[in-house]
Amino acid sequence: MRGITLSSLCLLMHLLQDEITTTLVLENQDLRDSIKPQKVEFHSLNLHSTLHWQPGRAREARDTVYFVQYKVYGQSMWQNKDGCWGIQNHVCDLTNETSNVQEPYYGRVKAASAGIYSNWSLSCRFTPWRETMIGPPTVTVVRDNKSIKLKLQAPRSPYKRKRGSKIPMTNYYDLLYQVFIINNLLDEQYRVLVYEGKDKVIKIQDLRPGISYCVMAKTYVPILDRSSAYSSRQCTVLQ
Repeated sequence: MRGITLSSLCLLMHLLQDEITTTLVLENQDLRDSIKPQKVEFHSLNLHSTLHWQPGRAREARDTVYFVQYKVYGQSMWQNKDGCWGIQNHVCDLTNETSNVQEPYYGRVKAASAGIYSNWSLSCRFTPWRETMIGPPTVTVVRDNKSIKLKLQAPRSPYKRKRGSKIPMTNYYDLLYQVFIINNLLDEQYRVLVYEGKDKVIKIQDLRPGISYCVMAKTYVPILDRSSAYSSRQCTVLQ
């Protein structure tokens, strides 16, 4: 039986090393794919905009961290979000980074675990002005003899004036208020629209004394044909 030559042994070792390297590369690639964040998307209410994502298909390890970048559509350079660099949360506040509300933005997230980094996961294009959800107005109820007076205040954006007060959403949109009343003697799901307009103070008259009434309001954006959720229910009994 002829012995293995030195050259054959070297060739065998090279082949074995290549196989191990290939296996490690494939395993690392599989880990990169398995920790890649999923469902990267913006959520926005009253222009307060946050980027959300879900863990990859692998079971999330304790050491898994995430990195967030953003950019304006059309720009080539991505910007790091310093407060969301190497975090364990699944949400990142990008309100300040998306303050030019008419501009379209992208966000992206990558994960790292056990020294392995995933590829980036990209959000859909996001334009704050068009896609943010508008909240309901704040409603204050003042009861009178046979009427209810309502004071309505538009929701506030997260952005501030130079003096420090928050800018109302009416600075960004032409908002209408929709006011609904519920007579509690009737089906409480039966809401009657009693007002739609821009007035901040309205009066609902000719109501019956001794009856419990509840009011709720919505904001409505005609240009987007979009309504907010209902405000919290405010109830009162007329004397």
